[in-house]
Amino acid sequence: MSGLSRRGWLAGAAGLAGAAIVGCARRDEAAATARWVGAGHERGHRLREAKSGRLPAPAVTRRAGVLVVGAGIAGLTAARGLVRAGIDDVQLFELEDTAGGNSRGHTMAGMGCPLGAHYLPLPGEHDTALIELLEDLGLRRSVMGRPVYDERHLCHSPQERLFIDGTWHEGLLPPVEALPAAERERTLAQYRRFAEAVDRAAQGGAFRMPTAHAAWTPALAALDAIPFAQWLGREGFDAPALRWYLDYCCRDDYGAGAAQVSAWAGIHYFASRHGFHAPGSGEAEREGVLTWPEGNGWLAERLAAPHRERLHMGCVAMRVEERRDEVVLDLWNEREQRVERWSAPQLVLALPLFVALRLFESPPPALPAAVAAMRQAPWLVANLQCDRPPLDRGGAPPSWDNVLYGSAALGYVDAMHQSLRAHPGPTVYSAYWALGGNDEAQLRDARQRLLGESAPVWAERVIADLAQAHPDLPQRVTQIDLMRYGHAMSIPVPGLRGHAALQALQAPPRGARVHFAHADLSAYSVFEEAFFQGTRAAAQTLSAMAAARKQVLASAMPISGVRNQ
Repeated sequence: MSGLSRRGWLAGAAGLAGAAIVGCARRDEAAATARWVGAGHERGHRLREAKSGRLPAPAVTRRAGVLVVGAGIAGLTAARGLVRAGIDDVQLFELEDTAGGNSRGHTMAGMGCPLGAHYLPLPGEHDTALIELLEDLGLRRSVMGRPVYDERHLCHSPQERLFIDGTWHEGLLPPVEALPAAERERTLAQYRRFAEAVDRAAQGGAFRMPTAHAAWTPALAALDAIPFAQWLGREGFDAPALRWYLDYCCRDDYGAGAAQVSAWAGIHYFASRHGFHAPGSGEAEREGVLTWPEGNGWLAERLAAPHRERLHMGCVAMRVEERRDEVVLDLWNEREQRVERWSAPQLVLALPLFVALRLFESPPPALPAAVAAMRQAPWLVANLQCDRPPLDRGGAPPSWDNVLYGSAALGYVDAMHQSLRAHPGPTVYSAYWALGGNDEAQLRDARQRLLGESAPVWAERVIADLAQAHPDLPQRVTQIDLMRYGHAMSIPVPGLRGHAALQALQAPPRGARVHFAHADLSAYSVFEEAFFQGTRAAAQTLSAMAAARKQVLASAMPISGVRNQ
């Protein structure tokens, strides 16, 4: 999706590292190699050179109609809106060598696999802009007023399963029958009570995606003000299986556990989408999702395709200066090894807000206020190329999403699940680790480990985790490609969703030439929010351009009584 995530891994991180090295059957290193993929984080750190005064003079100076900095989903969407409105001279700049941000795809041995977000929930009927995109891409059409999705792109069954008590069970909610006998009655009662709480919260459109389409009331602000774990404790939700599952869901969408995200975010996960279905409720199964072997890279590739001549990859933004008549952008071109200066009447800044802040000498007042309130979760995505599927423990059949109960990680997605091949064969398992932890100290420690430890060390951790369910996995893996995100996504910490600074950045003052567009502005990072923010920024940029043209025309008109003098 949009999403990555799982539960509090850091509590046992040191023990996990040891278990990985000792308990994981070692392979011949020539047979299975591990490597980092994506641009090195050192490229992004070039921004420090600019802040330290070591930035060379620009080697070239160029001008454009609109500049878009950041070619993730928000930036690509903003460019899409501008070009569709007839603005041809749009130039996009991206630090990585591939567009898509957290939605990029990857390939191993000819098999597509994700480097980040790997699915898109079917949008609600109020999300008309996203629906328009899906219809343009041929993913959705209307038949007699009802939406019909192309089944080739809907997640094939079985969709998800959970490894618990030594076997696989259908679905991700821990089944009551797999729990200790003493926990079953209490857990089932709390499942049902939490489902009722979600249903009540969802009434009146209080929770929607994108969140800008939802209501905002004092009651919701009160939920946003406290951690989800605190709210759960206050409401008497203490059954271990339920708390594990809710913590897993927070990590899955937000990159951190229930102790870090707000109660608004914890409820939003369910109330804005498919709800929470207690066992025996008789309600429909979880609604379908759109997915592809390369995850949301399929969508990113199609958003980027119309802009091939406008995309400038490997470019690190260094400085933004908003002047009276233009915006100036200085950047480092990695391929040409030079500083370039671009200017334009308007600029869309589709970067994480903490990066955007570093580009200004005099930032808008709301920008440092927003950044001070935010935390960014680190993430690891490991793609394991296997010569054939590993042995299964039995129970529910192999599924698209496969999660291990009690694991320190997020489980894995089978990249070949969407293929139509008749027989099992080579595949790629995409394993996800959300490293935001349960507090800011855990988060910092995780980021240091992620950036400081080697690819083989992380690969062994990943294999050791999955080998609990697939004992022969170490013998099946032939290559491991790991993608690390030091600051992958904004965590919706308490107070962030309703923060006034985020609202201010989405409503620039009249005459502003810089327009912010990033999922950070929604307080958390999923495809729907990034798409909304890009769409909004494009509309604001077009409005600003129209106002500027109107002002030029007005200034050129003769003043009554002066013309004939």
